[in-house]
Amino acid sequence: QRVIQLSEIFGVSTDYLLKDECEAPQPIEGVEPSDKDFPLKKVSVEDANDFMEVRKKNAPKIAAAVASCIASPSVLIFLAQIGNISEGVAASVGLVCLLGFVAAAVFTFISCGMQTKRFEFLENECFETAYGVEGLAKEKLKNYEGTFTRGIAVGVVLCIVAAIPLLVAACMDAPDAVCTSFVSLLLILVACGVYMIIRVGMIKGSYDILLQEGDYTISEKKLKKKSDAFSGAYWCIATAIYLGWSFWTMRWDFTWIIWPVAGVLFAAASGIFRAVMQNEKKK
Repeated sequence: QRVIQLSEIFGVSTDYLLKDECEAPQPIEGVEPSDKDFPLKKVSVEDANDFMEVRKKNAPKIAAAVASCIASPSVLIFLAQIGNISEGVAASVGLVCLLGFVAAAVFTFISCGMQTKRFEFLENECFETAYGVEGLAKEKLKNYEGTFTRGIAVGVVLCIVAAIPLLVAACMDAPDAVCTSFVSLLLILVACGVYMIIRVGMIKGSYDILLQEGDYTISEKKLKKKSDAFSGAYWCIATAIYLGWSFWTMRWDFTWIIWPVAGVLFAAASGIFRAVMQNEKKK
């Protein structure tokens, strides 16, 4: 029992403690000596298969939920430009649709999150994999690379093409009703593009998580813990500004512009935050 406890404290095997001919274990890149006070969790082949299956099953659901949030104002925007419907009716129906889409999306986020809760440590903590897990993940990743590339390409193209009808209508001095309709079309096309990106990204991400590659390396996980608080506060503030501005002005056909602006600013702010954190780590 003492030997087992010592192996757990020093993060080595019992063979290393008992046999002189054993080589010293190689340190895990990105893991500080203090992190080895507790043994790393081990992921079996069964756990890996369950994780990949759950992520594959939830990927289209999460993607559809995000897409519905993006497209939720489209009904309100479209109804606002129809002349034979009163503003009160248009606003009521549009807001009901908007909140309904968002409520359904939140329900999906919560239910899918409950299903993957037991696998949260894979994304946030260091772990070891049992024999065969790494080979299994690499094989699935190799077979999925083509689908992932096509999905990302289609999603990005849809997001770019989404703005073309609106730009053409604006250049041709089209009536306001036509331009407003094209705003709804823009949101729907962007939602479709985001759906494709998230769906293939989540499935590929499950392989990267098990291999601890890409955005899920040990150093990235440590940085993610620090940036989660920043991200949560940022998007809560952005949502509060959007809702406050929209309800104050009732210009739902215009206030949606907050989201693309917030997205661009978030990318810049996240880059600055990561650079600052990395510089502090080097010091």
